[in-house]
Amino acid sequence: MPVLLIAAEPREFSGLLRFCSTVERLHWPVHWARSATLNGQSVLLAANGAGARRAAQAVEVAQLASRFESVCSMGFCGALNRDLKIGDIFVPDSVMSGVRRFAVARPESSRPFISGVLASIPRVAVAAREKRDLRETGASAVEMEAAGVAAKASELSVPFYCIRSITDTSQESFAFDFNSVLRDDGRFDTPRILGAALKEPLTLFPELIRLRRHCRIASRRLGEFVADCRF
Repeated sequence: MPVLLIAAEPREFSGLLRFCSTVERLHWPVHWARSATLNGQSVLLAANGAGARRAAQAVEVAQLASRFESVCSMGFCGALNRDLKIGDIFVPDSVMSGVRRFAVARPESSRPFISGVLASIPRVAVAAREKRDLRETGASAVEMEAAGVAAKASELSVPFYCIRSITDTSQESFAFDFNSVLRDDGRFDTPRILGAALKEPLTLFPELIRLRRHCRIASRRLGEFVADCRF
């Protein structure tokens, strides 16, 4: 049976797709879904927007449409640990969401990665101060979807994996609050982001360009790592 891979955005899969063959569109009621073959293994890929609720919905849709033997939450994350750099691979030992903790299975891989606790929260951590507060809880990285995927994997009694790549460091703050442009469908409102950038071009355009570059690095390294994994 295939492995189900869940992300927030299709670009989080872009580094992996170059290692895939027989990629076919799936007509699932999610933002983006594909089936593919990776190293002779069938995989299902779905991106349904940011946040635990949207990620959990993607697992529910996949469960109704197909069978799978394990599920992996993959994509980008922010560093809380100073040792984590752009593009580093983070494979958590556990996912923390409020008072809940989810165990994470570890894939086999010959590539290096860093482990620790992943904080899964309902918002983008935009300020270095907020990251410091999260670090004090014992977490090393932060993102928004893993807890939703982990909860569904637990309900379905299938192994849960989680693989992330760093797009922003622990010392980095964003001048723009991305939470203000997160739509109900889990996607970020690009016209509003560009409109805000036009009002503060000297501050926001360099930030957006830097983040885009970091996401490309993270996606490439994430794809290389996942392509090397055995689940």
